[in-house]
Amino acid sequence: MALTLLQASAGAELLPTLLMFAVMFLVVYFLMIRPQNKRQKAEQDFQNSVKKGDRVVTTAGIHGRVVDLPKDAVVIDTGGGKIKFERAALSEELTTLRYSGKAE
Repeated sequence: MALTLLQASAGAELLPTLLMFAVMFLVVYFLMIRPQNKRQKAEQDFQNSVKKGDRVVTTAGIHGRVVDLPKDAVVIDTGGGKIKFERAALSEELTTLRYSGKAE
C-alpha cells in the first residue's frame, strides 16, 4: 500500500515538470525559431522575385543594378563593371527603399 502511494506521488510530481518543459519549448519556438523561419522565407521570396533593373545590395555590401538573371545567379552592374553572384548573395532591394520607384 505504501509503495502505491509513493508511486502515485512520484507521478504527480512529474506532471508539473513536463508541463514546464512544454511551456519553455513553446516560448523558445515562438520567440526564436518562428521569427527566423519567417525571415528566411521572406529572403527566399525576395531572391526569387528579383528582376532586371532592380537596385540591390549583396551580403558583401556591394551595391548595383541587376542586368541579367542566369539560372541560379544574378549579374550586377556596379558602375565599375559587371559582377556575377549567386542569388543567395543578395541581401536587400534598394529600388523601393531608397529610390522610391525612380529606377533608371
